[in-house]
Amino acid sequence: MEIRQVNAKQGWQWIISGFYLFRMAPAAWILAGFTLVLIAMTLALVPLLGKFIFTLISPVFLAGLMMGCKDLEQGKKLELLHLFLGFKKNVAPLITIGGIYLIGQVLIVGLVMLIGGTVMMDMLLYGKRVDENELMVVMDNMLTASLVALTLSIPLMMAAWFSPLLVIFNNTPPIVAMKKSFFACLRNFIPFQIYGITLIILTIFAVMPYGLGLIVLIPTVFASIYVSYKDIFLSEPLIIQDTPLKETSQKANWSDEPDSITKKGTESGTDQNIAINADQNEIQCTYCGLHLPKEKAVKINDQYFCSDEHRRQYESSTRE
Repeated sequence: MEIRQVNAKQGWQWIISGFYLFRMAPAAWILAGFTLVLIAMTLALVPLLGKFIFTLISPVFLAGLMMGCKDLEQGKKLELLHLFLGFKKNVAPLITIGGIYLIGQVLIVGLVMLIGGTVMMDMLLYGKRVDENELMVVMDNMLTASLVALTLSIPLMMAAWFSPLLVIFNNTPPIVAMKKSFFACLRNFIPFQIYGITLIILTIFAVMPYGLGLIVLIPTVFASIYVSYKDIFLSEPLIIQDTPLKETSQKANWSDEPDSITKKGTESGTDQNIAINADQNEIQCTYCGLHLPKEKAVKINDQYFCSDEHRRQYESSTRE
């Protein structure tokens, strides 16, 4: 599966499209988010092991929500059960991803403690008081430890970002999935910078009204992960079907087959897709997914193609 490099503005587009998916089923998203938070809080009550367990199974929950996004896109309903669908498919590889992420976190925390020293740990854990000279040393150590933690946490997060989706949708082995996820994020570093900065700004506004904005923002972030996966790995924008597709026409590009073709349409064969694209001057080829300026595209019946050859191939495939 090829990793595509997208334009910087796509970082903002992922959030817009994610919010669109949230608007399609706000009650279901809020219920799923509340349930996930409740599970996390319940496990946190278990001494020591609770947080470890939640980290292990977090990719499973994420995979379930991503399957819910796919169903939403295909005109189906998002339900609370989607949160747990990951336990029915590829659960072992998903937990493996959680385990690798957990080990990485433990190593980072251990390194931070080693750099910070015992004095810093005594201050943080037991509230130990120190004199002015010791405080300056501790502050220097804390700054160094924080920079090290940030430097190591970002690559770990990059490796975990798309890996549950690659496992659940493409049956990719966990190690390979984390490697692909890391390089996908690295290759699209600038779009992810735009994405991250935008989320920071939105988070500031979301927490202002007693944190109520997070009820919308958190599901939007989950949905945006699905949108960015499609954009980078499948070269497809978010496409909403008016009615559910037949099982035989749902294969699209959800496999590693290089020549797989997405046949978009409803059961009647009519193309009723809604493509979400923030940039009105750029379109995407209906056949291959290539982004190109609108004025350079071949337009046939409200559909755009990068060339006459792809137009003919698309028309040929839809007649089959």
